[in-house]
Amino acid sequence: MSAGDDLDEHFVLENRDGVLQVRMHADGGPAVYSMALHRAWARIWRRVADTADVEVVVLTGTGDAWIGGVDPELGAKPFREWTSRAVDDLLRDRLGMLENLVFGVDVPVIGVVNGPGFHTELALFCDLALCTPDTVFFDGHFAAGQVPGDGMFLALQALLGDKRAAYHLYTGQPVDAADALRLGLVNEVLPSDELRDRAWELGGLLARQSRTTRRLTHALVQRPLRRRLVEDYGLGVGSGLLGALIDKT
Repeated sequence: MSAGDDLDEHFVLENRDGVLQVRMHADGGPAVYSMALHRAWARIWRRVADTADVEVVVLTGTGDAWIGGVDPELGAKPFREWTSRAVDDLLRDRLGMLENLVFGVDVPVIGVVNGPGFHTELALFCDLALCTPDTVFFDGHFAAGQVPGDGMFLALQALLGDKRAAYHLYTGQPVDAADALRLGLVNEVLPSDELRDRAWELGGLLARQSRTTRRLTHALVQRPLRRRLVEDYGLGVGSGLLGALIDKT
């Protein structure tokens, strides 16, 4: 990252022979969810796409949590008091966090969920996904009285199937790591002290193939998820915001 770029407040980038690790953080520890991080998620993929000599990308968190907390200022201003510009910015950022990943990064991406947290759809939309035994996957929007408009429900539909995803949506029942492996949400479950080494290993394995082979294979692997984004993501995000705007009155 260049000096003065606020993306370095949220991500550390490390390149090992073409395998670029994108590690989320907050002050060197686990990432803290905030509107600033939400905006940064949409922007980091443009930076990655523009970075030279990137053959494979690994996305992970810091320490033992994918997301280690929530910014206490996040709920300080009720949604009913948000300006139309703020809502529009949220819409743009929410779309960009997945669209810029899936459509903007044209090399294989490995999602490494290093512990508990939310917005794990970022990892699930990667070509491969790894997690720790204490990771759980869930969509808590409906249980909180909100429309499930972000990408988590979309990821669960794509990977679990519509009926099973609907059950986890309505009940709020999480999917633990063992079931995530059994049901196809993730490819491997590893202890935290082995997880990142395995990700680097897989990244190196993928990077050995020619660039053309890797990029065209990535396009094929991502095709079903790209279809989901094109057909359903905008509707889901829009429905989520519409529900919040109607309920606020």
